[in-house]
Amino acid sequence: MEIFHSQALNVAKVVARIIALALDLEADFFDKPEILGKPIPILRLLHYEGLMSDPSKGIYGAGAHSDFGFLTLLATDDVPGLQICKNKDAKPQAWEYVQPLKGAFIVNLGDMLERWSNCIFRSTLHRVIGNGQERYSIAFFLEPNHECLVECLPTCMSEEHPPKFPPILCQTYLAQRYGDTHADLDVYRKEEV
Repeated sequence: MEIFHSQALNVAKVVARIIALALDLEADFFDKPEILGKPIPILRLLHYEGLMSDPSKGIYGAGAHSDFGFLTLLATDDVPGLQICKNKDAKPQAWEYVQPLKGAFIVNLGDMLERWSNCIFRSTLHRVIGNGQERYSIAFFLEPNHECLVECLPTCMSEEHPPKFPPILCQTYLAQRYGDTHADLDVYRKEEV
């Protein structure tokens, strides 16, 4: 796993360089010490039991969500199940399968990149639909340094398109997002008498 982790980090940094170029930034923009100098790379091993999903009843392998951070690399087995929604604001949402490709990563852009790019890049809304087969995947999340200031990139704003989000530290942003989506366990603690 250490070798995979190291290789995934290298691939993620290459993807970050491609993103920088797409945003008319220097290729090494995200390589700066204050951004990816001490990144937060997280590796999750995912197993989906061989259950059937039923979206009409709200039963999923994983419900619809976008990743909080910068970018995610996903390696999957050959069992289909991952779906994306290309236009997360559409009503109704249209979902399509992402076909697994042996030896390739699926790249999900995260909410932090959407914020950084002033919505030029949109985060990837995705879910997993169980089809009765067990499914395995490896998710590699790349986040910038905790102290990184996430603010609208200079090439992503203009007078006609001012920044949509205020600047925020990466650690503050991630803590807020985790807090918004995870239960407050304090409600389960009994008051001491």
